[in-house]
Amino acid sequence: MVKKILLSLLAVVLVLIAAGYWAYSLIDRDAFKHDFKNTQRADLPYITENVPEHRGKILAVVTSHSELGNTGKAVGYELTELSRAYYVFEANGFSVDIASPQGGKPPQVLDGDDMNQYDYAFLNDAAANKKLEHTFKLSEVNPDDYQAVYFVGGKGTMFDFVDNPDITRLVEHFYNNNKAIAAVCHGPAALIGAKNAQGDYIVANKAITAFTNDEELLLIPNAPEVFGQLLQDTLTEQGAKFSEGAMYLDNVKVDGNLITGQNPWSVWTMAEATIKQLGYTPKAREITAEEHAVTIMNTYHQQGSEQALAVAKSLLEKQQPYMRNLVFIHSLMAFMQFDVIEGVSLLVFVQQLKNLT
Repeated sequence: MVKKILLSLLAVVLVLIAAGYWAYSLIDRDAFKHDFKNTQRADLPYITENVPEHRGKILAVVTSHSELGNTGKAVGYELTELSRAYYVFEANGFSVDIASPQGGKPPQVLDGDDMNQYDYAFLNDAAANKKLEHTFKLSEVNPDDYQAVYFVGGKGTMFDFVDNPDITRLVEHFYNNNKAIAAVCHGPAALIGAKNAQGDYIVANKAITAFTNDEELLLIPNAPEVFGQLLQDTLTEQGAKFSEGAMYLDNVKVDGNLITGQNPWSVWTMAEATIKQLGYTPKAREITAEEHAVTIMNTYHQQGSEQALAVAKSLLEKQQPYMRNLVFIHSLMAFMQFDVIEGVSLLVFVQQLKNLT
């Protein structure tokens, strides 16, 4: 009996080792060879060439809050959520001012695994960094100076965007004057409590999205206690028609002058939707490898793996690369949620993507 048990355990261990080796073999290690850290603004034709004449100003608002409740963990605004929208706005003829509740230099969150050439160019952009060193204090901002306002995400917003009279003043001004209001990820926290001229919540009966409960709880299981609320729940309680897309994939909703994105992978689409809301056709842009991977994953969830593979094959035929490792990460997220079947299915899908190359 003991011998049988030991042999069974050994078999399980060998299977797990083989599975781990197989999973490891699916990682695209060539993707780690890219080094964007020295990218300069001048290296990116999208933001330097064929820029329209000045069309106006957009106000980007970032959090001033630097600590995740009482956890001691650092938070702030998400760089990728600012940098990508910032360059879309500039490339389409709008100058961007940056403000924060307290003014001055706001706390910044960098996620090196998700950063691309635009994010590093922003870090190396002297003009952009000067704005970040000296953000305008919200109480001193004149909303009449701007055609749109953009609320940048970051967990800190859950602490200093909610019930902030200066935030509410801005939102209500832009909403009641039918000017564009954009927000992404945790940025829609700015919409909480804001009311229209009739005294109703502006999100009531509006198609809205934001960082979802599932996305929040995957990383912070005690999020309701840490934040005091969940963003999706609060927006829904105030009457929003909340749109919950697939986890960590692009999902943008436009309803009137409200443009909201679900998470950091929604920034490009959200920013270009803002340009459309302002009455212009967004300037042509080379789609990034990350965005192509997001498109593949959205197709996978909406139409199945066969159609998703067809999308991937079409991209390769057009010599448009996609980030295969993002799909691999989604398989790991499925395992984190104890959805073994989905996790394995995604790993098989990654294998199929690898076979295309």
